[in-house]
Amino acid sequence: MVSVLENHIQTPSIASRDLHFIKNDFGFSASAYPIVPGHEIVGEVTEVGSKVTKFKVGDKVGMGGMAGACGSCDNCVNDYTVYCPKLIVTFHGIDNDGTRAYGGFSDFMVANEKFIVRVPDNIPLDAAAPLLCAGISVWSPLKYFGLGEPGKHVGIVGLGGLGHVGVRLAKALGSKVTVISTSPSKKNEALEHLGADSFLVSSDQDEIRAAMGTLDGVIDTVSAVHPISPLIDLLKTNGKLVFLGAPSKPLELPVLPLLLGRKVVTGNAGGGMKGMQEMVDFAAEHNITADIELITMDYVNTAMERLAKGDVRYRFVIDIANSLPATKP
Repeated sequence: MVSVLENHIQTPSIASRDLHFIKNDFGFSASAYPIVPGHEIVGEVTEVGSKVTKFKVGDKVGMGGMAGACGSCDNCVNDYTVYCPKLIVTFHGIDNDGTRAYGGFSDFMVANEKFIVRVPDNIPLDAAAPLLCAGISVWSPLKYFGLGEPGKHVGIVGLGGLGHVGVRLAKALGSKVTVISTSPSKKNEALEHLGADSFLVSSDQDEIRAAMGTLDGVIDTVSAVHPISPLIDLLKTNGKLVFLGAPSKPLELPVLPLLLGRKVVTGNAGGGMKGMQEMVDFAAEHNITADIELITMDYVNTAMERLAKGDVRYRFVIDIANSLPATKP
């Protein structure tokens, strides 16, 4: 076991998943209250247990949505740990000793060394925090479905916490990237700031029609209910539509376009620890971080309200260190 704190205490980010569980949007949080959220966490090791071999005091580390797993099932062995039937999630899960797992909105964290990754020194801890969930969430389908490589053309739906990191990762991997959004105002952001190759307004039928059959894959990061038929139309034959968001209501799935193009609709919940370390190392090598707004703990409730309205660019990150009372010498 490893006690994980940042050099000035830990820094978690605030993601939509935290908000969903706080509000019990998925219908199974109530039995877990009180919840301490936070699952994109970075920090510095301040203490290690007697059996720890991978980390030492002073190491910069990160932790995502996984706090434990069985380690022996096919999913764990093949680095699909997030699908382990005995997965212990970072907050609101039940640990092996029967205690409730609490997240990064805490003064400190204790973590199993198997479920933290090393954060390279050249990447800022606060801007790296969202990579531990948002980053692996988009990295995993880019790699697994072969969409993140030269010669591939991938669409990213939604320019939020996941989407903006997805654009950067996909471009660094060599893919051509088209951002698909409901907001025309985000075009300059996508093209000029994030480096996307093209931009489509999802409600503009002329734009969608002109781009039909041009994408090898579409990664949909949107959690709101939205039409997916136009996204399927954008796919080439054998194209893949990959869902990362979890809308609160079922989406309407047209089957005929799938039959006529042998297209695939699938989902992705994340990855494993090997893939997460690979992603963090790749991000550091290519200077990829998330765009964040750094806040202190006393701003969290306001941040949650803003997050619910989509009023953030693109992640809130809590500076726990500067939120704690100063200790007397």
